[in-house]
Parts: sequence; C-alpha cells; structure tokens
Amino acid sequence: MKEILPGVYLLPVPIPYPLKTVNLYLLRGREEVALVDTALGTRTAQGTLELYLAELGLCFADIQAVLLTHHHPDHYGLAGFFEGLGARVYLHEEEISRGHRFWREPALFEAGGWRLFLDHGTPEEALLGIRETMGKTRERVHPPENPIPLKDGEVLEVAGRRLKAVWTPGHADGHVVFLLEEEGVLLAGDALLERVSPNVGLWAYTRENPLADFLRSLDLLGELPARVAYAGHFGPIPQVRKRAEELKAHHQERLSALLAHLDRPQTAWELSLKLFPQELDTAGRRFAFAETLAHLEYLRQEGLLSREGPPYRYFRP
Repeated sequence: MKEILPGVYLLPVPIPYPLKTVNLYLLRGREEVALVDTALGTRTAQGTLELYLAELGLCFADIQAVLLTHHHPDHYGLAGFFEGLGARVYLHEEEISRGHRFWREPALFEAGGWRLFLDHGTPEEALLGIRETMGKTRERVHPPENPIPLKDGEVLEVAGRRLKAVWTPGHADGHVVFLLEEEGVLLAGDALLERVSPNVGLWAYTRENPLADFLRSLDLLGELPARVAYAGHFGPIPQVRKRAEELKAHHQERLSALLAHLDRPQTAWELSLKLFPQELDTAGRRFAFAETLAHLEYLRQEGLLSREGPPYRYFRP
C-alpha cells in the first residue's frame, strides 16, 4: 500500500492472471471512504483488501462509494459485494447497457458469443477450453444490482475529492478514467498501462469498432491536464501524452503486421496465431483472438480488407 496523495492510497491486490496484481485506489475523506475498482472475487483478493483496510483502521462496511473504471472482472468482480454492504456503485452508462449486462444476464449473449468464435474460425476444441475458462471466471464475478450510471464529463464529489469521469472507450465500451483536476492526477484504469498495451478486443456484446474507439481515446488522454497517471496495473505513467503516442504507434505496427500476413484469405483465428505466436494459456488465446478480430474489423471498415464467409476469411480487395 502506498499513499500517492494525502488521503489517496494505491492498493495492489493479487489476481490469478499474468498481470499478477490489479491496482485499486482508496480515497479517504473526513466523512466518506471511496474505492476506485474492486478486484476479482477470490479469497486471496478479498483477504488482501481486508488487511489493507485494517491498516487504515477501516473495514469493508466503511466503503461508501465504489467507482468502477470498467466491467472487466479484475476491476469489477467485487462490486456486488460492496453494494450489498451499502456502498453506492458507479459505472458508465455504456457499460451498464453492455458489459454489465454480460455479467448480469449471461444467457442473452451466450449463443452470440460462441457463434462469433465459430464464425471466425475457432476450432471446436479451443472453444471448449474457452467455455470452461469463462465458466470459472463467472464464479468470481459478483455484479452489482443497481449501479448508478455515469455520464461523460460528470463530476463526482466523493470522499472530499472532485473527480471528473472521462469516457475512454476501446479497452471496454464504457471505460472511464477519473481525473482529479486540482491535483493533476489521472486514475487511468486500463486506458493506459506502463509496460504493455491494453487489450482491445471485439466481442459479441461490444461496439463494432473498438480499435477506432481506442485510438480516439488515446488522443483524448494525451490532451488531459494530468501530470501523472496511475493505472490499473504496474507503475505510474509520468508522461501521459508520450505513453498515448507510444500505444498508438504500437497498434499501427500491429495493423501493418496483419496486412503483411494476408498473402491469402485467412480467418481471424488463423491470423491470431501469427500475430501472437507465443505460447498462451486458454484465456490468453481468447484475448489474442479478440484483439486480432478488432484489428481486422478496423482495417475492413477503413476499406483495406474484405471478407467472405462464414466462416469469415479476410483478404485484401
């Protein structure tokens, strides 16, 4: 645990994913305590968070507001737990209609989700592994019942701080960052990461062009009056605009690599094995597929690729 501003604490919490930890941010005011993101619903995460709170003389029931950057399980998993103890839970309105419903009403998206994988060339054996992994993840996610919708640009006054919610879609449709304007500090969630590029994936329930969203969000982030960004994983980012430009360049390189691989019509699954040739576990391969598909659809909507199928194969027109 580290105090990054007076009364604002960074809490790294273990998660069973390659990133190892997720950074939560606790805001302690005179009359209120708030938490930005919640970690995954595991015993390890819950126990670690309980110890951090105890160090500050607090308990779970003292959290009166939860501000979620997005609906991904390592940031959202315990939101329902805190809501059940009386906390207000805030989530961007775009997440409520999409990502939140993905967890609350899985039957609505299940058939379409598996069809997306099959239509883009995923082998049945791989899909079985993905189904099993998702089933385990759902056991660790406790959605809130009545999240309070946030609008882009809305200013919240919580725990003695003013935080401006800035909509930054791409990594998730309703991803928001929270800007502490007076302090020049950005709580960036997964919109910016220090060491790796945030995953930008196309799923059955998402907006149709998440990469285009993400590139626009990077432009927006580069213009925010923030001297430092504290992200959802890894360390702080002292040069926000520079990191945004680096991530834009990374995705341009990935788009060029995809075009170079298209010497013949290929499915998104086939191309994901070329774009991400390293050894990946089932969850990692799922993310690699979704990111490849997002890049292919970006190129298709830019008029640089066509496709035929299903199963869909992409090719240069």
